[in-house]
Amino acid sequence: MSDFPFTQSEESGILIREFSKDVDSGELVWHRDRQDRKVLVKKGEGWKLQMENSLPVDLKPGMTYEIPKNTYHRVMKGTSNLIVEIEEYDK
Repeated sequence: MSDFPFTQSEESGILIREFSKDVDSGELVWHRDRQDRKVLVKKGEGWKLQMENSLPVDLKPGMTYEIPKNTYHRVMKGTSNLIVEIEEYDK
């Protein structure tokens, strides 16, 4: 059993994460990241990203979302598997 609600690999410094459509919504918790991130959605239907003090937004394949470091956020479960590419960087 993994400590995280996703599987992850890395290619050329880019993190590739896959969230199962069968993940328990309770595992998708509010959290903060230590670095700024650009998240490119490769695949997924019905998933949402919710940032602190904001309403959820749809995660759309082909779109990139920026998550500033130390900002509370969470992913909300969709109807198919979600695959994202994550690039971490320092401003």
